[in-house]
Amino acid sequence: MTAVAPPPLDHRLRALVTSDRAVSDLRQYFGTGGQTGAVPFTGSRFEYLAGGGDHPAVANTVTADDLIAVQTLSVRVPVRAALDLLEGDLGAEVGRLLSRVPRDLDMAEAGAADLADGSPAHAAWQLLCDQPGIGWVTAGKLLARKRPRLLPVYDQVVRCVLGRPASFWLDLHTALRLDDRALHHELTALRRSAGLPETVSALRVCDVVLWMRHRTDHQRRNCAGT
Repeated sequence: MTAVAPPPLDHRLRALVTSDRAVSDLRQYFGTGGQTGAVPFTGSRFEYLAGGGDHPAVANTVTADDLIAVQTLSVRVPVRAALDLLEGDLGAEVGRLLSRVPRDLDMAEAGAADLADGSPAHAAWQLLCDQPGIGWVTAGKLLARKRPRLLPVYDQVVRCVLGRPASFWLDLHTALRLDDRALHHELTALRRSAGLPETVSALRVCDVVLWMRHRTDHQRRNCAGT
């Protein structure tokens, strides 16, 4: 029996983003639904804490606020690495790389060279991944805090619901640019429909929609990566 190839990433994304529950999931996550007593998810503070990690004054510096922000997404930077990011050579090197990563560029408008192996963004991600106890999920979330428009939050739940794409940054970049950036426009329309401010990036809208869709099933089924 011949295995059926999974649909392309852009098809999976479009199906989830245009689903009937996408807006309600966003409102539940960010607490914008107007329901009395509703408590937003802690991750709803990821973008907003202390004015955001991409604020011009701190855009190229990993701060204590950034380390707290990633905790709202259920990850923690180990103490030794955290101190090195705040006071040591690791922080200086990450800052040097961040200074070469555009702060005000959406992934849909970026070139593939901004995300590919060898780019400053990828080098910063690899540097963080190489630190004991950090790993790819935490590294990605820390960089998403610093460059929320260009670099996505990515974890085991999102990877699973999308069929474990080989190169998430580049595959997502391609999907966002297809059909005159149709997916990017759908994400910004979702943001408006859910009553979210523009400080919540299109990438973060995408992440929340995907995570909310699969988080319960991911745990119940003990999907790979839990």
